[in-house]
Amino acid sequence: MAVWSWNVVYTTPRPVFALHSLPIPLPSPSPFTFVADTRFRLFERGAGFVGLDFHAHPFWDKYIEYEQRQDAHDKVFAILLRVIHIPMHQYARYFDSFRQLSHNRPLEELASPELLARYRAEVDAEAAMAGAPKPELELERDIRAKIDQSYCEVFTQTQAETTKRWTYESEVKRPYFHVTELENHQLVNWRKYLDFEEAEGDYTRILALYERCLVACAFYDELWFRYARWMSAQEGKEEEARNIYLRAVTLFVPISRPGIRLQFAYFEEQCGRIDIARDIHAAILMKLPDCVEAIVSWANLQRRQSGLDAAIEIYKAQIDSPLVDIFTKAVLVTEWATLLWKVKGSVDEARTAFLKNVQWYADSRHFWQKWIDFELEQPTSAEQEPQHAERLQNIFAELRSKSRLSAGVKKELIQVYLAYLQQRGGKDAMKQYLAVDREMFGSVESIPPFFPSCAALDTNSSL
Repeated sequence: MAVWSWNVVYTTPRPVFALHSLPIPLPSPSPFTFVADTRFRLFERGAGFVGLDFHAHPFWDKYIEYEQRQDAHDKVFAILLRVIHIPMHQYARYFDSFRQLSHNRPLEELASPELLARYRAEVDAEAAMAGAPKPELELERDIRAKIDQSYCEVFTQTQAETTKRWTYESEVKRPYFHVTELENHQLVNWRKYLDFEEAEGDYTRILALYERCLVACAFYDELWFRYARWMSAQEGKEEEARNIYLRAVTLFVPISRPGIRLQFAYFEEQCGRIDIARDIHAAILMKLPDCVEAIVSWANLQRRQSGLDAAIEIYKAQIDSPLVDIFTKAVLVTEWATLLWKVKGSVDEARTAFLKNVQWYADSRHFWQKWIDFELEQPTSAEQEPQHAERLQNIFAELRSKSRLSAGVKKELIQVYLAYLQQRGGKDAMKQYLAVDREMFGSVESIPPFFPSCAALDTNSSL
């Protein structure tokens, strides 16, 4: 269902068009009796779409007008009976019409048989207490008075519900769809309005408000996220939640913001539709081959469903792809190394991944940052600390000699090494600290470099 189907502006003209364009139905039996049914179905469909809208009175007016033209006063009364329970802008006008019409309707249309029996018993009891039986007309008058009182209570309740929503409705300045951005206070108002309806807990009203909201806010993926999450939390609403995701990803949220598509893939995975989840990731990468978030998500999907080797195959395929940017590949190598370290539990394989790929990705700050973080997070002891310190020194020597990162970025990364020397260095740490400090932050160009040439590393082949 397209989102604009839920807007009063677009929904009302459909049955109205049928009202004026289809031929007037002839008395039954007639080959044209389907026309009245068609109009009725259109109006009922419209009522399902926009009947709860705060400004739905144009739609309800047309529906009532149609039934009045058919002299179907019983149906007019039934429509008004529905409308007086709906908090909307012109609720009082509909209640006045309902109350006036109710005086001429039979009791059977005014209340259920159970309620009529209860009111009849109450009236009979009151007459018995008075000690004088009442004629039938007077009994009917008393029953009608009780029914009228009950509907006055409905009016009071509807009035209260309308008042609750008035503050939010008064702030809705653009209820229709437009390609331009909404003002921030409009988004804030929609969020608060949704908070209110969700707290009220009426499923039908919450659903209607989400649909109204997404007419004006169709390009805002945060609200699609919220709608899908709310629907997913409802019992037995899997297909409804899926339709929300489908509308978001196929019509409104651009693929340049892949978050809602990835959430859709997680939803399908949860539902056991693993192939669909894979296809969603593949579709994203067809348009955004450098989308790190999608690649990492796909690899983790494969890890969860098919094992570590399947995840690694995803990384290999993307790293070998000519469509993927070199800096994106650097990120993927670090994610690969993280899998080897944290999932497989092999520190040596993860370290080898960094060592063998430094020649390809030496210009990526992310690569260096992840390599440094990897070594700093390794467990150590007093006996192992010298070896640990040597590894870190070699990393920074590689950074100094091989990377074409700007001097400012190199200095930021070197600060990490200086902090390591301060916090975990040995007896000669300050000698090393000051030497590195002079080399990286001193103003004299002729200062000899502190970092020695690293031992030859086997970097001839990529991981």
